[in-house]
Amino acid sequence: MKVLMVLTSHDQLGNTGHKTGFWLEEFTSPYYVFKDAGAEIVLASPKGGQPPLDPKSDLPDFQTDSTRRFEKDLAAQQQLANTLPLDQIHASDFDTVFYPGGHGPLWDLSNDAKSIALIEAFARSNKPLGFVCHAPAVLKNVKKDNGESFVKNKKVTGFSNSEEEAVQLTDVVPFLIEDEFKAQGADYEKGADWHSFVVVDGHLVTGQNPASSEAVAEQLLKQLQV
Repeated sequence: MKVLMVLTSHDQLGNTGHKTGFWLEEFTSPYYVFKDAGAEIVLASPKGGQPPLDPKSDLPDFQTDSTRRFEKDLAAQQQLANTLPLDQIHASDFDTVFYPGGHGPLWDLSNDAKSIALIEAFARSNKPLGFVCHAPAVLKNVKKDNGESFVKNKKVTGFSNSEEEAVQLTDVVPFLIEDEFKAQGADYEKGADWHSFVVVDGHLVTGQNPASSEAVAEQLLKQLQV
């Protein structure tokens, strides 16, 4: 079982002067779900190398068992520091793909031609696709073979408008995931703010927020074991 995890390379939070990137727990929890299941994990990002970590996600309030495990895991840290550039990645080499969130993907991966082509290739091969929190944003420009929006008529979730409002970034982000999905004709669903909520539509698995990251990874494993 070979798993691809794709992280953002974007570190600027709009014009705020603050840093963003990927959300630590949304990477570490799925990483260990896959690792403990015996998967071979490959990490990639648009630029390769060390992806930027959202500094907020490293604060004490947001630490979990998986982030604490990662803090002691030198091999995993080394792997994260050396992600492969996306142009070296081929969907045919993997069984599934998972995108962690953080605000970074809203700016780079949602518009990245290589990421878009990669997701389309996974979808054509009927391989499970997982996205959590802000990562579903990377589906914004993904198309079906008929040219329609990939999420049209699909059940999806992602960081909700009320959660974006709670972190006071509604006017900073380039678009709101909930609004974007609805505009594209998706069947957007959401649970309570900050509680685990996962939506499965065929091979597409989406999670609403950081609390959902482990559950998305577990759903991907379930699909691979069928």
